Amino acid sequence: MKKILVANRGEIAIRVMTTARKMGIKTVAVYSTIDRNAPHVKFADEAVCIGEAPSNQSYLLGSKIIEVAKQLNVDAIHPGYGFLSENADFAEEVEKNNIIFIGPKSKAIKVMGSKLAAKDAVKAYDIPMVPGIDEAITDVVKAKNIANEIGFPILIKASAGGGGKGMRVVEEEKDLESQMNRAISEATSAFGDGSVFIEKYVASPRHIEIQVIADSHGNVLHLFERECSVQRRHQKVVEEAPSAVLSPELRSKMGEAAVKVAKACDYLGAGTVEFLLDENHNFYFLEMNTRLQVEHLVTELITGTDLVELQIKIARGEQLELQQEDLSITGHALELRVYAEDPLNDFLPSVGHLDKYILPVGEGIRVDNGFEEGMDIPIYYDPMLSKLITYEKTREEAIQLMIKAIDNYVVEGVQTTLPFGKFVCEHEAFRSGNFDTHFVKKYYTPDLLQSATEEEAKIAALIAMKQYIEDQKTLRIPTH
Repeated sequence: MKKILVANRGEIAIRVMTTARKMGIKTVAVYSTIDRNAPHVKFADEAVCIGEAPSNQSYLLGSKIIEVAKQLNVDAIHPGYGFLSENADFAEEVEKNNIIFIGPKSKAIKVMGSKLAAKDAVKAYDIPMVPGIDEAITDVVKAKNIANEIGFPILIKASAGGGGKGMRVVEEEKDLESQMNRAISEATSAFGDGSVFIEKYVASPRHIEIQVIADSHGNVLHLFERECSVQRRHQKVVEEAPSAVLSPELRSKMGEAAVKVAKACDYLGAGTVEFLLDENHNFYFLEMNTRLQVEHLVTELITGTDLVELQIKIARGEQLELQQEDLSITGHALELRVYAEDPLNDFLPSVGHLDKYILPVGEGIRVDNGFEEGMDIPIYYDPMLSKLITYEKTREEAIQLMIKAIDNYVVEGVQTTLPFGKFVCEHEAFRSGNFDTHFVKKYYTPDLLQSATEEEAKIAALIAMKQYIEDQKTLRIPTH
């Protein structure tokens, strides 16, 4: 494998290219017209413009990307995450054109891309599932019977869904019909597939996911868990590894279950099995993400591995050199997704110009970044600027280092999730480890963040004033 095309942009494109470069592999970037001067374009050995700014005219043009790959004699394509990373047709087309797809085979993507097919695939492996029905349903009467059987509250979910779309919590029977119709229509418009299913709503869940890696020689390993319970709009903002609540026994059980899920769909490469953990520490299979996760870095730090390097080696047909017993957890890693969003205004995207953009540096601090000062934030893509990661010996130290890193991260011109990240790190519920996916709903309001920010500004002003007075005294001391 001499040359890899990265079918993505921003920080993940740079992340993949960094490992490729370390392995002596040349890289090709693709970009849209608006990303012409983006850092990932400059970072690559070669770069090709593939279309206009909207992603359906550039980054989602699978055939165009394959065409570029063939013209430049590319050996393999890495899809990153988002865009085409979980598109089974794209993976298949790549293979058909004799290019290696750095990821699972299209069959695994297809099976795990449908929540219903995924449940069906793992059924035989005795993996715990949330009580519910594992078939698509449109009949309201039937839905009511099922709901009464498993007990309210229930969750209506789009089979093809993700990111919280086509998902409805129903507390009482009288709301079932209207919520079901809304979920079906939302799923149809978002995914072109209106099939929904019903399961018991787990009231206070934690979102725990297990990283797995599988080669083509029958070896499947898990690299422990990531805690991803701090979310807004069903999307993760703060992630950490390991979780504060897993005992070694539970960790081992969940790891084994994740390995079974990977085996159930004949998995290849790096993937993530997501579980819900209820308040009694029962865990339930949720879904599998058939790609590298945004938060893969926290796993790399605690296990001392490079997941992209493992992905590339597996794609080359190599056997994993690691055994399960070689893997252990060292230290604690924390990640904040730095989005150009306004936490004071319902986390709405904050587009604009990066007037000032200074990254924090220091031991234990890592920033995987896709932007630089003077750039505009395009409205066409996910508003993530970077990922801020801290790594320390203990969870407490990782949290303290994160607060310090946030304080030293300077962004002017757009609003970001940095102040929200600090709010989380300073909150007693998060620090104690006693929180769930309702963290934002339970503890966060824009007013709280506003008053904390104002208090900080006041303290900073007082410190500055005190320093000024001290400086004045020093200046007035006679020198003769």
